[in-house]
Amino acid sequence: MKKFSLSTWFYFLIPSILGIILFMIPVKFGDEWKVPIAKFANILSVALEPAMPMTAMIIIVIAAIGSLLFLFVRADHAKPSFMVNLFKVTPFWTVTRIIGAIFAIMVTFQVGPEAIWNENTGGLLLAPDGLVSFLFTIFLFAGLLLPLLLNFGLLEFFGTMMVKVMRPVFKLPGRSSIDALTSWIGDGTIGVLLTSKQYEEGFYTKKEAAIIGTTFSVVSITFSLVIIDTVGMSEYFLPFYATVVVTGLILAFIMPRLYPLAGKNDEYIDGRPFTGDEERLPKGYNVVSHGLEKALETADKNRSLGNVVKDGMKNVFDMWIGVAPVVMAFGTIALVLAEYTSVFTILGKPFEPILSVLGIPEAQAAAQTMVVGFADMFLPVILADGVITSQLTLFVIATISVVQLIYMSEVGGLILGSKIPVNFLDLLVIFLLRTLIALPIVAGVAHLLF
Repeated sequence: MKKFSLSTWFYFLIPSILGIILFMIPVKFGDEWKVPIAKFANILSVALEPAMPMTAMIIIVIAAIGSLLFLFVRADHAKPSFMVNLFKVTPFWTVTRIIGAIFAIMVTFQVGPEAIWNENTGGLLLAPDGLVSFLFTIFLFAGLLLPLLLNFGLLEFFGTMMVKVMRPVFKLPGRSSIDALTSWIGDGTIGVLLTSKQYEEGFYTKKEAAIIGTTFSVVSITFSLVIIDTVGMSEYFLPFYATVVVTGLILAFIMPRLYPLAGKNDEYIDGRPFTGDEERLPKGYNVVSHGLEKALETADKNRSLGNVVKDGMKNVFDMWIGVAPVVMAFGTIALVLAEYTSVFTILGKPFEPILSVLGIPEAQAAAQTMVVGFADMFLPVILADGVITSQLTLFVIATISVVQLIYMSEVGGLILGSKIPVNFLDLLVIFLLRTLIALPIVAGVAHLLF
């Protein structure tokens, strides 16, 4: 192994340890456990609460106007500027940003059809304490501080050590273990952002980015507590979360081997094919020594604090402009469909006989909750609360709502707004497959408990 200076070791260890503490270690704040990064975002979100809807609306409108103007700008494909990267998107995404801006204006000023701006649809997303408002603060902290995880060798170190587990079991590179852990312990939104960033920088192939984004961007432990508490079953949190973890791992093993993830191209964003050479150990190295060397080489290249801050700010603007309008557009449409149409009730009908065969009480009422989670993860437990009385059924609904993973008001919208190569139809198919595979597992556990 090469020799490195003491300062290089410090550049590797200090930012990496700080990144682990901020993104991956839950800390008790009052009565709740949160990773520090989510808590910082919460504090700022509360402090800026009155101004957030208007601020979010202005930035979403800027994204739409900028994209419209840049439709007619010729980009330098060799080295496009940051502004071009930010605003020049395809006509489809330009239209999406415009729709997001229109919805944001309608919600802020309460104009147009009430179905768009009421508190259960667009108003839910753009409320002072709503998702879009909160995303602006989480993006600020996550964007600025993501370089702690990305730029100082942590991913190279763990990636080399975990490759013998992640590659054969989940068909993923070892470094994806950090994405998975960040999502699971921290927050699914941060996991998506981390995955997208690494895909853009050429560390993941299209297939790998799609698998990680749709399989490991799980909800946090904190949000899982809220879900089980909403159906009045917080005393069952441990078996509930154990079921979520086991089912999630089974799905993570199965989903990469099925359509549509199995059909994604195993090539990088620049068209290079995956060869596996980068994961082979050089002669005379073991996983620890090779991981350390790669980590220290990365840390040695990132000694400029100014560049790290500049990268962080670019991350923030990239997230604000690229992701927020998409969440506003797709999230509002999905919530309108859930609130004002019977689309999800009709789509849930085929689940009625499946639930009956699995011995789930109140199958008819439970069936509509199986699909409505595609709009928002909270909707299944909201629909079930006070309507369904069976604890077994409530346990199944709460668990399924978490392991379905793809919901358009957050993770789904974020994935579509990112550069991860997954489209809307892919997300719908993945959502339905996850539900069908998870149901027998969850129902089996529920029958053992109740």
